[in-house]
Amino acid sequence: MRIQVKGRNIHVSDDVREHVAKRFQKVAKQVSELAELEVEVSEERNPAIADCKVAEATLHLKGVTLRARDASGDLMHSINLCADELSVQVKRHRDKRRKRRESRLAAAPVPEAPPAVAEMAPAGRPSRPGGVSPATG
Repeated sequence: MRIQVKGRNIHVSDDVREHVAKRFQKVAKQVSELAELEVEVSEERNPAIADCKVAEATLHLKGVTLRARDASGDLMHSINLCADELSVQVKRHRDKRRKRRESRLAAAPVPEAPPAVAEMAPAGRPSRPGGVSPATG
C-alpha cells in the first residue's frame, strides 16, 4: 500500500510520517499493494475549537473509496483514531465482498461429471448391461 502524508497549516515531520506508517500497518495487511492511502493532517486556526488537530485518511481501493476523519487536541491521537476507524471500514468492506462471493458460488449450478473411465470395457467400447462381455472365439 502506498502512503502519502500531506499537511495543511502544519508542517509534517518525519516523526509524523513514521507514526502514520506504523498505525496504518493493520490496514495495509488487509488491502492490495496497489491501494493508495492519503493522510492529510491539519490544524484549525480558530481558537474556539478545542479539537484543533485534525487527521483525514482517504483509502482508494479497486472500485471503492473509504474515508475517515477525526479531530482531537493531539495530532498523534487524531491519527490513531483515524487509523482505527479506517480499519473497521476495511474489515466491513472485505466481509461484504466475501459474503457476496460465497453466495454467488452457492447459487451457481454444479456441472455434471462425464462418465467414469471404469465403466468402459478394456477395448474402449462400453460394456454390456449386466457386466457380460462379448465372447471371443
